This record gives sequence, C-alpha cells and structure tokens, in this order.
Amino acid sequence: MKLQSKVLVVTGGGAGIGRATVLELLSRGAEVAAVDISEAGLKETADLADAGDRLSLHPLDITDREQVLALPASVADQHGKVDGLVNIAGIIQPFVDIIDLDFDVIERVINVNFWGTVNMVKAFLPILVTRPESSIVNVASMGALVPVPGQSAYGASKAAVSLLTEGLYAELRGSNISITEVFPGAVNTGITENSGVERPGDVNEGLAEKLATSPEDAAIKIATAIEKEKLRVRIGKDAVLFDLLGRVMPQTGIKLVAKALGSFLSD
Repeated sequence: MKLQSKVLVVTGGGAGIGRATVLELLSRGAEVAAVDISEAGLKETADLADAGDRLSLHPLDITDREQVLALPASVADQHGKVDGLVNIAGIIQPFVDIIDLDFDVIERVINVNFWGTVNMVKAFLPILVTRPESSIVNVASMGALVPVPGQSAYGASKAAVSLLTEGLYAELRGSNISITEVFPGAVNTGITENSGVERPGDVNEGLAEKLATSPEDAAIKIATAIEKEKLRVRIGKDAVLFDLLGRVMPQTGIKLVAKALGSFLSD
C-alpha cells in the first residue's frame, strides 16, 4: 500500500516505537492519527513532527472500549477517512516469575497488550474493509516466540496478539486489507518506565542500549512492511534468533534463553 496521502491510526504514538513510526509515516507522505494514554507524550510527538493538520492527537486509554469505539468517527472527522491501523501500544510486567506475580498485574498486561489491540481492531475493521486498499499492523514481541524469564505474562499477551493477527490474515485473505505482525527484539525505548517497571539491577544500561535496535530503525521496518504488504517482520538480530529457535528447536531454545537471561529475574 502506498503511504502517500493515506491516513493511518498509530497507538503508542506518544513515545518509543510508536512515536518514531508516527514520524516515519509522516515523512513518507501519510496523515496520522496518533493515539496514546499520555497527552503530554502526544504533544511532544507533535512538536517533533511539525506536520500541521496532517497529524491529529487522540489521548485515550485503549483498554477503555467506549473511548476506542468512538475513535473512528473522531479520526474521520479530522482526516476524512481511515486507511490503516498500527497497534504499537504495550507494556511489560515486572521481572518476576508467575508464582510471584499478582493477578491484577497479569490482568493489566493482558488488558493493554491483547484487549487493547482487540478493541482497536474491532473498532476500525468495519471501516477498513470498505477502503480500496488498507492495512492492519499489530506489534507482538520476540517474547511471543521464545519465553523470556520473568516476562511470561507479557509473552503470553503478545503471543495472543500474534495469533490474532494470523487469524485476521486467514480470514481476510483475498481482501483489500494487508495484515502484518511485527516481532521486535530489544529496542531502545522507555517501555520499562512507561510500564511502571524497574530495569533489572544487574543489566548494564549502556551495553543494553548499544545492543538494542533504535526506535527509528524499527519504524522504518514497520513503514516499509506496510508498503510491501509483508505478513511477518522481525526487528533486530535477537528477534531473528528467537524466531529460529522457536521454529527449529523450541525446547532447546527455551532452555538456552532461560539460562542466558535468567539473571533478569529479581531476587
């Protein structure tokens, strides 16, 4: 799908990969409706974009179904149409085992990552099926391919997003809608802070940032995938490795990752 003059809705547009994707889509000639729970974050994105009326801001909680169901009309009022949806908003869990994770924390992760995505898809799909060409992008995680220690609930929520996306691909095959699932590895964003989670104490922050993919590089891959109508996108060498392990030797892969990353768990 050519992005020039298309209108795309992007969740998580106030920071990280979401903000970078908003800026990248605008740079390719698209109009963007940026969605985020943080109004301040959206305003910072708008200041960086300096895109005038090609960018609209929609502060809302994607877990609030009533707010989400009212969003398509708001976007259409400001842009006249909707051609695509990019679900990026998400949170992680504290780095602890399931046995030590409270139910309310698990529910929050599932509600934001999975139900937030479902809410957005259900709200916009009836419109997107009427467009000459359109796109839905859902961001999962490499943690949906092989589990990361201390992130089992997060991984489960993203695995649900992945299968939902592949289900949409199956249901909409032959239609005008292209479907894309994205598996980012480590990306240098503020997801830990935005999730209210402390970074594991033994992680070398400088090294972690050096090894991580930048949000800008991730955004380029997402925008290019929309244009090329790719189903699966892996971002970062770590995501490629996790994908290979999960497909070729899942049991061994789980053990290897658990051994390598087990130090992330809090004492």
